Amino acid sequence: MILLGVNIDHCATLRQARYKDAAEAGGATVEPDPVALAAKALRAGADGITVHLREDRRHIQEADVWCLHASASARLNLEMACTKAMIDFALKLKPTAVCVVPENRREVTTEGGLDVVGGRDRVGACILALKSAGIEVSLFIDPDDAQIELSAALGAPVIEMHTGAYANAYNGPNRAREFERLRRGAVRAHGLGLRVNAGHGINYVNIVEVRTILHLNELNIGHSILSRALFTGIEEAVREMKRRMNP
Repeated sequence: MILLGVNIDHCATLRQARYKDAAEAGGATVEPDPVALAAKALRAGADGITVHLREDRRHIQEADVWCLHASASARLNLEMACTKAMIDFALKLKPTAVCVVPENRREVTTEGGLDVVGGRDRVGACILALKSAGIEVSLFIDPDDAQIELSAALGAPVIEMHTGAYANAYNGPNRAREFERLRRGAVRAHGLGLRVNAGHGINYVNIVEVRTILHLNELNIGHSILSRALFTGIEEAVREMKRRMNP
């Protein structure tokens, strides 16, 4: 069974569009509430909740993360940049898991994988600090051998393959090439003893192909599920994605 982590960032994006200057992140008049959405997703069968606490706090706020962490039923996966401020926050929070991602203020959503090779010392220190606190560490990387091999060498137990290039190429001539990169990357990572997750741009159509990649442990999906939820509700959106992931 492939596990499903539901990314709820864009629920907070919608809230912030109206309530970014509100004194509190939640409350009866501040909607939609990401924490309430997370509870519904979990009841519908989601295996965990993923949030990205960005430096500019454009969607998820610290109060959201603390509320999610306080929920006994939520397996919280915190996406964060490899910075001292975020490492310090994670060490205070102590979520179940942290996924270290690249971060660019100009991007709408995370684009591309973390450059582990280019930031070897910085990423290695981040992994050590988080692992020492008992936090499961994942690195969000492109399915390239050099990135995968160094992730393993630095002691990261998990990688999350960035599936964005494949998703963007899905209706074009490079789809097969990008899918093969993911397939080979998963095999290589598994061979090095890494647990393999994947995410970015996975939807109700391309999941039919994505799910055939060997050794997948978990998929983190946000935009597609929240888009479907506008029409069906979050519970049915989660249940349908799980059905397609594990037919």
